[in-house]
Amino acid sequence: MAEATATKAPAKKAAAKRKAPAKRKPVAKRKVTARAKPAAKKATAKVEKTAAKVEKATGEFTSMAKETGHNVLLASLGCYGMAYDQMLEQKKTIEARVEARKKKVDKLYKELVKRGTKVEKDAMKVMDDFEMPKLDLEKYTDLKTYEASLEKAKARLEELKSTATARFAA
Repeated sequence: MAEATATKAPAKKAAAKRKAPAKRKPVAKRKVTARAKPAAKKATAKVEKTAAKVEKATGEFTSMAKETGHNVLLASLGCYGMAYDQMLEQKKTIEARVEARKKKVDKLYKELVKRGTKVEKDAMKVMDDFEMPKLDLEKYTDLKTYEASLEKAKARLEELKSTATARFAA
């Protein structure tokens, strides 16, 4: 039985040993000595170089911005100038057309006046050939004679109406 207990109990394994951490060398404290001044000069020199580069870049950017702004102004002035030149050219063209049309209208007007004068002369010749009774307007200035003539004309009109209706009725 002693054997049975010995076989039943497992043997415990030993835990693996960890390696000890590597030892670090202690950092020696630096003494502030005369060396600090040259390092400060180097840093100052670097800052000055960087500042010079920034100023140079800023100066270039500023000059480029000024140049670009000036070019934009010149482009807008050029656009205005071109529009003005085109307007003047169109104005000259329109004025030339108007002048040509005025000349045509003047010529046509003179031709029409000439033709009208000829037609007037021909009409006057024809009118002279007709014998038209001259109106005696003095007799119509008297109111009584005017009323008598008016009554006579109304009577004649009624007579003409009755004969016209008789003809159409038959």
